[in-house]
Amino acid sequence: MAKRVHKNNLYINRELSWIQFNERVLAHALNKNTPLVEQAKFSAIFSNNLDEFFMVRVASLKAQVEAGLTKKSEDGLTPQEQLSNIRSNILPLIEKQEKHYLEHLRHHLQKQGVYVFDYSHLNSNQRIWVNNYFQNDIFPVLTPLAVDPAHPFPFVSNLSLNIAALILDPDTGQQQFARVKVPQKTMRRFIHIPTHLSDISPEPIQTVIPIEDVVAFNLQLLFPGMKIEEHCFFRVTRDADLELRDIEADDLMSALEEGLRKRRRGGEVVRLEVSKSMPNNILNLLMEGMDVGAEDLYRIRALLGLDELYELSNIPLAFLKYEPHKGLTPKPLRISQKGLLEDETIKSEEFKSIFSIIREKDLLLHHPYDLFATSVEEFINQSADDPLVMGIKMTLYRISKDSPIIEALIRAAENGKQVMALVELKARFDEDNNIQWARHLEQSGVHVVYGVIGLKTHTKIALVIRKESTGLRSYFHIGTGNYNSKTSMSYTDIGVLSANAELAQDLVELFNFLTGFSKQQKFRKLLVAPVTLRKGMESLIRREIVHAKEGKTGHIRAKMNSLVDPAIISLLYEASSQGVKIELIIRGMCCLYPGIKGISENISVISIIGRFLEHSRVFWFANNGQPEAYIGSADWMRRNLDRRVEAVTPVEDPELREKLEKLLELYLNNKQGAWSMQSNGDFIQHESNPEKQSTQEQLIDVWNKEITSS
Repeated sequence: MAKRVHKNNLYINRELSWIQFNERVLAHALNKNTPLVEQAKFSAIFSNNLDEFFMVRVASLKAQVEAGLTKKSEDGLTPQEQLSNIRSNILPLIEKQEKHYLEHLRHHLQKQGVYVFDYSHLNSNQRIWVNNYFQNDIFPVLTPLAVDPAHPFPFVSNLSLNIAALILDPDTGQQQFARVKVPQKTMRRFIHIPTHLSDISPEPIQTVIPIEDVVAFNLQLLFPGMKIEEHCFFRVTRDADLELRDIEADDLMSALEEGLRKRRRGGEVVRLEVSKSMPNNILNLLMEGMDVGAEDLYRIRALLGLDELYELSNIPLAFLKYEPHKGLTPKPLRISQKGLLEDETIKSEEFKSIFSIIREKDLLLHHPYDLFATSVEEFINQSADDPLVMGIKMTLYRISKDSPIIEALIRAAENGKQVMALVELKARFDEDNNIQWARHLEQSGVHVVYGVIGLKTHTKIALVIRKESTGLRSYFHIGTGNYNSKTSMSYTDIGVLSANAELAQDLVELFNFLTGFSKQQKFRKLLVAPVTLRKGMESLIRREIVHAKEGKTGHIRAKMNSLVDPAIISLLYEASSQGVKIELIIRGMCCLYPGIKGISENISVISIIGRFLEHSRVFWFANNGQPEAYIGSADWMRRNLDRRVEAVTPVEDPELREKLEKLLELYLNNKQGAWSMQSNGDFIQHESNPEKQSTQEQLIDVWNKEITSS
């Protein structure tokens, strides 16, 4: 009989697990083997992740505390205890990031001819140029806001960078407080100074200065006749979660737009970041004016808002970055590329439409190693132009701003095809972009819907209906990632192109569920949340338990973003205690403890943080020698299993399933730079040797040679 364990002892707090994940992101930035400009980029990603964490997760916990709620988390912590733990775990990480920026990144960039200067570092010619730039390009857009009995404390918008200044009237001796908002959205964070103005030899490749420094040292122009006694920087993070009740679809867009307007202003302050040198008299004014307690105050030594270090990615020094990777056209699709036909790379008699290729054989895609543009985008492009295509249906969750997919859908509608796009307006932090695309699509004749009331549509599916000599035939793509050409180059995702009749019929019925009043409760092969996915996954795990109990092979391999769901974790513990071998590849949160004798000793967990964001979800079950593999959009989280529309598809073709098996083996066997989770919940990184290839580097070399050879 399996040992009974109290859940509080065997469930890692999800917030602390997320912090561990972001710590691994920071470690990649701090790793000396990471190219220098990539260090800046990953430090920016760490900061951006942290911003979103405060805006959503910390904001939620603070709201619970303020509402007097004391319901404990799965690991037995109250909201207040979680907030305390979050702060104590985040502070050391911020200190590490600051030290890296101040003592390593700037210094080593300088060695390569890239100077990130403070105003005090500028020579006289540079100061003249910078001051002229301020007067011509920055000064006209600034609005100084005084705080006095006639001017109440100004509202400070979410994530804005600000200067707090103490201003002295020399005539009256009266001291006043003023706030100046630094322009960010319309201007670069780092101003590029002409290199010929430098007195450094050899001439720098690039010299930049943070915009807030330029504003701060020209404050006198904003307050003529006054004396600037003190100035320092601050940044505010506010509750930015959009809380939407189950409202009618017709009202969703207007409700979201109103919510976005509120978000831009922001809800309650959940974090106040200030320059470490900020004097107490200014700090007290800020904290009182915004009703901020000491528990939400973060004193920062480095620049505020290091998420904008991402701008340094544009430094024109290729050797300071990862080698460029563009991906390759999947081998079976090379004769389907219209661009190659136009370039006469392939002969017209060799050309085959993408539909004829998919009819012959299912295709497994792995981005970014397989080019998104010549696979998924080409599928939608040919669908838009093919006269035999009658209709296109697809879900759009996160869309790039210059999306070729959107252009193809509009072209298809203009060509007289029935086109339906489900645009998920509630994709967090992409709502505004998606609203604009939804309007554009509607104006172009595309049928736009917003999904099922009360459920976020997260599934990644595209269905094409084509009229052929044998009748209507459906072709489709099911994937793990968004239809986003930009992120397809930096996220690893798996997808399948197929014309399998049963799966196609499942998709027809799933789209009916999304657009109509269907109460579909069964699907032939697809596992669909919130209808069949949880039961399906639990059933697959239980089948491995049965095999193990009968003395047969019980083995599970799964790759996902996060493992958080308590019921799934409990079931995995049960499976491990019965002898099922469980190998997990989890990039982000993992609330399960591996390697505990009698409970999880058969469970191992690794995490991979690299140049590409690991975003693919793969689920493999040994099934006593008759393995089954699945891919799809869902993690093992409550929201994915119960509160979202997700689709997970079996990969039944033996050759494709074998490719997935090889892929999982590669991830599991190559520990270069990977992180292994210990039985106490900590992660330890394996050797990071620049002379050895990581899994992602191996895949760049071998994906199109070995795994997808045909």
